[in-house]
Order: sequence, then C-alpha cells, then structure tokens
Amino acid sequence: MNKIFYKLFIILLLSSCSAPDWLDTSRGIFGTGEKIVNPNDPNKKKIFSDVDIFEKELNVNLKISLKESFKKKSFVNNLTNNNGLVNFNGKLKKVSKYKFKKIEQFEYTQPELYFTESNSIIFFDNKGSIINFNQKSQIIWKKNYYSKQDKKNNPILFFAGNKKTLIVADNVARYYAINLSDGELLWEKNNSSPFNSQVKIFKDKFFAVDSENILRCFSIKNGKELWNYKTDKSFIKSPQKLSLVINNNRVIFMNTLGDVSSVDIETGKLLWQTPTQSNQIYESSFSLKNSDLILDKKGIFFSNNKNEFYALDETTGIVLWKQNLNSNLRSTFIENLIFSVTLEGYLAILDARNGNILRMTNIFERIKKYEKKGLLADRTTVIPIGFIVSNKKIYISLSNGNLVSVDLLTGKSLDVVKIDGEKISRPYIFNNEMFVIRDNAILKLN
Repeated sequence: MNKIFYKLFIILLLSSCSAPDWLDTSRGIFGTGEKIVNPNDPNKKKIFSDVDIFEKELNVNLKISLKESFKKKSFVNNLTNNNGLVNFNGKLKKVSKYKFKKIEQFEYTQPELYFTESNSIIFFDNKGSIINFNQKSQIIWKKNYYSKQDKKNNPILFFAGNKKTLIVADNVARYYAINLSDGELLWEKNNSSPFNSQVKIFKDKFFAVDSENILRCFSIKNGKELWNYKTDKSFIKSPQKLSLVINNNRVIFMNTLGDVSSVDIETGKLLWQTPTQSNQIYESSFSLKNSDLILDKKGIFFSNNKNEFYALDETTGIVLWKQNLNSNLRSTFIENLIFSVTLEGYLAILDARNGNILRMTNIFERIKKYEKKGLLADRTTVIPIGFIVSNKKIYISLSNGNLVSVDLLTGKSLDVVKIDGEKISRPYIFNNEMFVIRDNAILKLN
C-alpha cells in the first residue's frame, strides 16, 4: 500500500511542478507536453498537444573538444555502465573472426561480451557452452553445464565476475559460479523465474533481475539468496534486457514497466522508486524499450523509444530534467556532456546539468555517397545499434552490419565500413582493439 501511495505522490509531484526560470523549456526539456487521460472518457480531454520526435540538425557549426583522459578498462566490471572516453585509434582495415554455433535469438536479445581482469574474453554459443579465449582468439577453456533439454532451449547467458570467479545467470532460470582459471563449476542453483538482466558484483554479493521484475541478491560464495525486492509485474513478458548500476551502497535498477528503484545493498530495503511511464504504457509494456541506465556525477541517465530522455537524482530519484530524444541506446557521460544516438540516426550531445541539446547532427545525411554504394540503402529499416566515444571519433554500429565513424570535434560522418552482412552489436573496446558480436561470430577490428 505504501508503494502505491509513493507512486501516486511522485506522479502528482511531477505533474504539478513547473520548470525553474533558468531552464530553457522551449525545446520540451520538461516533458512531452502530454496530459495522460482515458481516451474513452467523454468528460476528459487532452489539453496539451503531442511533441514530435526531434528530427533536425542543431548547432552544426559548434565544435566540441574533450580534455578528459580515456578510461583504460571501462568494459571490465563497470558498475555504472558509463564507458566514458575510450582509447582506440585503429583504422578498421583488418577484421578477424572467432566463430561459434549460431545464437538463434540474437536478433531479439542483447548478449554482451565479458572481459576479465586477466585480459581474456568470455562469451557463449547457441547451446550454452561458455568460451574463454584470449585476444588472439585462442581458447583457454570451453565448458558446458547444460542438460540436453536446456540446450534445446538455446539459453542466453549473462556474466559478471571478479578476479577468481565467473557468475552466470540465464534465461532458463539457472545461475551458477565457475572458477575463472579452469572453468570448473563451483556451485549451481535454480531460480523460480528466468533472468533477463545485467549481472553486477559488489564485494561478496551479486545482483540480477528476473522476468518477474524481482531484483535478487545472492552470495558469491554459495549462491544463497540473501534478499529480494519485488516490483510490479507486466502482463506480457518483455524481451528487453534490464540494466542495473551500483554506487554508494545502493543498487539501482529499472523494471520492464519503466519504474526505476534504488535499494540498499545490505538490507534490500527500498530507498526510492520513480515511475517513468503512464498506466497506458503499463498495458503495452512489451513495446517499451529502455536504454541501459548509466550513472555519473550523482545523476542517473537513460532514454527510451517513447521519445523520452531522463535524468534522475541518484540520492532521491527526483526527475532533474526530461528531454525529447528517441533512443534506446546506452548513452555516454563525459565532462558534463551526454552523448546519445537516436533511432532516427542523429548524434545528440546534451548538457548533463539541464538537458539542453548543444549539438545535433545527422550521421546518415553527411555520407550520401555511401547510399549510392548500397551501404545505407533503405534507411527506414537501418537503425543504430550502439556506439562508443574514443579520443577523436565516435563509432556507431548499424543494424545492417555497417560501422559509421563520426568526427568528435565537428559531428560530421567520416566513413562507413562494412563489417558484416547481418546485424552486429554495439562496439566494445579492449586493449586498443575493437570487438563486435554477430549471431555466430565475434569480430575483432584494428
């Protein structure tokens, strides 16, 4: 009952607050301009017009230069999901492949590479075999702990680890621990529901969210569940992978309904919860796709495919600002700037303090010559998948297997490289080498 009153209080608070004088609301920073009503109620009507998706360039002559040093291992045990500025200066001329059994659900899931502190790479194949290999694509060990029936279900695996132990959670409701040095099984457990989230490790505990929207805390030592926190369930199971971040002894996560919750790591007690969607969205949560949460400078940032980009206060969960950007891609925070790429193909740079859009450039418009080659044909079906920000360039992967490089200073597209003929993952950078995943191979570029 307290949770219901808390949600109602937050919704009323957000709807009644007005924007402070120092914020420029002319571009819709504080919302979509929608009044949520029941469309079948004759006594109610919408009093604000819808805000269209922002599809135009802005301040294209603005040059942006970064002074921050790159992060050496931002893809290793990253508790904030913010990759920041990464070190990569490859020319993308050489591509090598490590092949495995095709992942049938690759198109609808978001499997991730896991990089260990000992400089090896871990991934899995269609039958749940876990493969640990080095950067020369040499296998260190390969193990499979699934029954014949589980193998037929084509399990999707989610990883986290420390120096000695690899934690695995999957979408067939199992979780287990493996010795990183030799791949031997340490313990295994079953959960009441499949997992569909990132896995995070903090000290002697690890955390994951299952398909019932329950955050679960387990012991690394033996897999015992220490506590759990339940949030509202959606009527239809959403395929989207959920994200979580950890900071200041709090684990913050989002469920499939768009509720963001902050929970005390030791006790599992709710600290705050902020709903971001209306009841109308709750009924159609299957279509809602949120980006990963990222955390930096006491702010939590995320966006979705409903034309909403949020900034929340980490301590209280209060909405700091809201911008109209249509993206379910993980953003990047660098020097009080937020880098985002919209589903329409616009690279947007925002002021993290107030949500103002500083520059917006069309990554497709500036490379028309590649359309003639067929690399960007039928752009209505080609969408960005993910991106990283390096010293001088931004690299954006596309759903047609191409990789676009964009000049960081000007926002202009420089080149398009055909990596593969199928969908590829967001880029990963590790020891100055780039990796992307496709449904049956890991591709290395340098």
